[in-house]
Amino acid sequence: MCLEIGNKVAVLDDVIKGVVVRITGEDVWVKTDDEMEIVFKKTELVKIGVDQIEISKRTRIDGNFLKKKEVDSFKKKKSSFIKDRNEVVMEVDLHIEKLVKSKRGMDNYDILSIQMDVAKRKVEYCIQKKISKIIFIHGVGEGVLKSELHYLLNRYPVKFYDASYQKYGLGATEVYVFQNH
Repeated sequence: MCLEIGNKVAVLDDVIKGVVVRITGEDVWVKTDDEMEIVFKKTELVKIGVDQIEISKRTRIDGNFLKKKEVDSFKKKKSSFIKDRNEVVMEVDLHIEKLVKSKRGMDNYDILSIQMDVAKRKVEYCIQKKISKIIFIHGVGEGVLKSELHYLLNRYPVKFYDASYQKYGLGATEVYVFQNH
């Protein structure tokens, strides 16, 4: 991408916008809306400022073509997993506020111990009662609870993966419990 002094730019992995004030090799100085100058690599920036109206003036959009694409992509999205309508799914929120009345006086180790005890009890309960799915809501945070949960789950006859991003974001793990029928 060819950047020039005066171009409006946005940072790819952040919510920063500004104007290019100096370019030296791969380094680009951007003056933000807050009047701060920050240095970025050219690869971290994207040129903005072209209005959507200007873009649409130069492009012709064929509505029928887009509808056909949408229908085709919908047909292809058949899943090999068929959900049983009567399937029981246990949802367990491991946030400490949901597990105890007050976390006053607890340190991180105490909190993690309680969360892991609850997770262990719920997995064993689901195995015993033949419940095939559990969703553990652990949140994003620093990832300690998630990694400890995955370590725990490796000791059981289960398969686990990130739960639906649309429903839970990055803060949940879905567990499939293998059943011996």
